[in-house]
Amino acid sequence: MQEPTITNDLIAAHGLKPDEYQRILDIIGRPPTFTELGIFSAMWNEHCSYKSSKKWLRSLPTTGPRVICGPGENAGVVDIGEGPDGKKMAIVFKMESHNHPSYIEPYQGAATGVGGILRDVFTMGARPVAAMNALSFGVPSHPKTRSLVSGVVAGVGGYGNCFGVPTVAGEVRFHAAYNGNCLVNAFAAGLADADSIFYSAASGVGMPVVYLGAKTGRDGVGGATMASAEFDDTIEEKRPTVQVGDPFTEKRLMEACLELMATGAVIAIQDMGAAGLTSSATEMGAKGNLGVRLDLEKVPLREPNMTAYEMMLSESQERMLMVLRPELEAQAKAVFDKWDLDFAIVGETIAEDRFLVLLNGETKADLPLKALAGNAPEYDRPWLPTPPAEPFTESLDIDPMEGLRALITSPNYAAKQWVYEQYDTQVMADTVRVPGLGAGVIRVHGTDKMLAFTSDVTPRYVKANPFEGGKQAVAEAYRNLVAVGARPLAATDNLNFGNPEKPQIMGQLVGAIEGIGAACTALDMPIVSGNVSLYNETDGVAILPTPTIGAVGLIDNPDQRIAGTPNAGDYAMLIGTTAGHLGQSAILAEMFGREEGDAPPVDLAAERAHGDFLLDNHTLFTAATDLSDGGLALAAFEMAESAGIGLTLDSDDPAFLFGEDQARYLVSCTFDAAEALLSAAARAGVPVATVGRFGGDTVQIGGTSTPMATLSNLYRTSFAAALQ
Repeated sequence: MQEPTITNDLIAAHGLKPDEYQRILDIIGRPPTFTELGIFSAMWNEHCSYKSSKKWLRSLPTTGPRVICGPGENAGVVDIGEGPDGKKMAIVFKMESHNHPSYIEPYQGAATGVGGILRDVFTMGARPVAAMNALSFGVPSHPKTRSLVSGVVAGVGGYGNCFGVPTVAGEVRFHAAYNGNCLVNAFAAGLADADSIFYSAASGVGMPVVYLGAKTGRDGVGGATMASAEFDDTIEEKRPTVQVGDPFTEKRLMEACLELMATGAVIAIQDMGAAGLTSSATEMGAKGNLGVRLDLEKVPLREPNMTAYEMMLSESQERMLMVLRPELEAQAKAVFDKWDLDFAIVGETIAEDRFLVLLNGETKADLPLKALAGNAPEYDRPWLPTPPAEPFTESLDIDPMEGLRALITSPNYAAKQWVYEQYDTQVMADTVRVPGLGAGVIRVHGTDKMLAFTSDVTPRYVKANPFEGGKQAVAEAYRNLVAVGARPLAATDNLNFGNPEKPQIMGQLVGAIEGIGAACTALDMPIVSGNVSLYNETDGVAILPTPTIGAVGLIDNPDQRIAGTPNAGDYAMLIGTTAGHLGQSAILAEMFGREEGDAPPVDLAAERAHGDFLLDNHTLFTAATDLSDGGLALAAFEMAESAGIGLTLDSDDPAFLFGEDQARYLVSCTFDAAEALLSAAARAGVPVATVGRFGGDTVQIGGTSTPMATLSNLYRTSFAAALQ
């Protein structure tokens, strides 16, 4: 089969700019073959190389006393103390996007996003124990939204449920800015012995490079390059670049990999994710300062007559690449034979700095490996700071009860059980707090420890003020963990933005990263893994800047956990200061369709002080929640509704009820505990005030009263109704 001639159109179709192609010519001293062009395209796109964000990502805090492995591997690794056998345990976690594939093919796009993030975790030697997802869609009235929501949720549930990992938390939002680009951010976490973590750096010359798992097909060819481009009216033509997942094969692959790791046969391991065989082989070689030779005729195929280009760029799922100890080859093959998975030696490590790709003895690619893996363009793109927003100073003349109704009937804030009831939240039998109640919590099996998980960002804040919005995303994640009694450990970020070649979009990215870094430093939540998803635009219209923060916290023993719901007769106590910030608030957006004003300022010292105060005094509360979107009114309603009781709030001031000031929590206490809490707050210098009572069967705000049953029905049915 004759290879295509390299033309300017072909170069552009591979996502390469003229100067980038010239860099390729300078590196190899000749025009590339078609396969080599595909390899460079795969390795140098935004999705794999982070060429627009590297400069700024380096500014993030990535180390700490508990961090075992930060960014650069398949997932981050954090120490959580001793396990049941006395060995040190680690939590391994990461969040990644599968945005473009999910818009093109919702079910498979979302499913393979879940599959990919699970592989990132068990590639490190960890057994997955929890999953989350953060989903952003266009407005419900948009013609694509219903099918996208249905397909994405079914894909997330279908893959995770079949694989057997509980989905314990997440978020779902709707906004017109996502009409042309939905966001599907998938998170997974797993447990491992801290001294048994597996990395991707190859070592040793002449070591066998082994292909493991499912067979290679043409699905997903060019997927990473597609994920690094804007959408336009040719979107349907991109459908073949979406991968197809098989969770049952992935489950067998995990079991086989973990079994093989226990034998000592594994030198290095890498998931075949974005850019497939190309990225996995080159990354293993580059990290180990070695070259790699691949013999593609040995790659297990499920489609006939595949070319070298197709094999190198295929993103078929459920595949791994390993470097194995040759003396244990037979033992390793027996493990994969038992699990009915392919095991094929497809190459070896070599001393020369070469990435040599052969097919039936014919050289298809011969490239300097270090230059390929490490010489991707790195841009210091021009950026413009987001102009300061005008403060929102209006008073809202609204009936508070109508304001509450507007929030709880919005698909953004209505109960999401339609979504999470499609997920298996209890598989593995260690889930102690299910989605819908803030951070998810699981037991660490065989110990007294628990782990808490949350995913947070408020995109309209980030658009108005990227720096404060970035800080707020971290601060809200911090508060969600603290509110269940967890000490925050570390975070992963998923930075979703538009086209970085536009200075105003690049400015959003820069500002958000700076805000995230400031908050992670102040709150001792280092970023240990993450993902950048750019070019989330359709016909030049960008999404809201959406830097999702996934965070993990540790509860050392059950006594530290803040569990339960308010009891009738409890006092509603507000920790923190309320100035009534209504700029970019949920009430302004939902009641008036207005997104105006600045994001709320985030006082990181107050966040830390109030979080520490909550953890230090957790025995005084029956329940706790952080205050975020919707302010006090929505938080208090959700607490009361979850307990099936009523609520009285003393104020009828809309700014006090719906303001979104930060560093605040709402807790429920008995009378005696409330007195003790006020005394403790006075000693600590933390503002605490009584704002109402829990109990009865109505919601009373000021002088207005509505049966809780009426409001609860609206809250529980509005999400599904909006998507019918």
